[in-house]
Amino acid sequence: MAKSSNVAVVITILMLYRVMGILGTDHSWEYGHATFYGDMTGSETMEGACGYGNLFQEGYGLETAALSTALFNDGLSCGACFEIKCHNDPQWCLSEKIHVTATNFCPPNYYKTHDIWCNPPQKHFDLSLPMFLKIAKYRAGVVPVQYRRIPCTKTGGIKFEIKGNPDWMLVLVYNVAGAGDVTDLKIKGCNTDWIQMSRNWGQNWQTSAKLQGQTLSFQVTVSDGRRLQSHNVTPANWNYGQTYEGKQFH
Repeated sequence: MAKSSNVAVVITILMLYRVMGILGTDHSWEYGHATFYGDMTGSETMEGACGYGNLFQEGYGLETAALSTALFNDGLSCGACFEIKCHNDPQWCLSEKIHVTATNFCPPNYYKTHDIWCNPPQKHFDLSLPMFLKIAKYRAGVVPVQYRRIPCTKTGGIKFEIKGNPDWMLVLVYNVAGAGDVTDLKIKGCNTDWIQMSRNWGQNWQTSAKLQGQTLSFQVTVSDGRRLQSHNVTPANWNYGQTYEGKQFH
């Protein structure tokens, strides 16, 4: 009986140490590869499969990555944030770690027989050149990395860019903190109940509801299950092509 009690005490202490961060957390790191695309200006990293558009205007800058098929998850990973460090290549690795947001897709090429980094099941990050040079030397080209998901840190509230026409609305959701990747979006006019929107592509969400002349509210759900409602985000005279700001995950 005493032996069982001692074992229980040890297990409890180990669990407390883990929570307090006293034990190492390297188990959370996963392994993949990284390279870069474009030049130092980052112009080739703009736009992309997540639909974010001009990444400088939207606050992402050059701290971005295109994900391989295994990581992109058909666009569900758009907006997720990662910490990346070069690993186990002393000739080319630098010691710095970087934080990036997933904004694009690195498509597979099944005709290639080498350099197939973006083909399944490879876990691969295509970085902007300035971000790659923080973790590795230019001549390396491709380096092995360790990576892990981290909470996104963003300035200001969640942004909603409204596009479309009176018969069809498309809303781009960006600048999302916390988990970062939106898994569900609902919209509400001042004269309606909550309306489910469907994912069009990347982080663009659509509805055919007629909402002109109404103030709009949004309900955002992210991949960790957290949900946030922002009421009366827009005025009643909102316009297509405009961006409006809601609350933010903390």
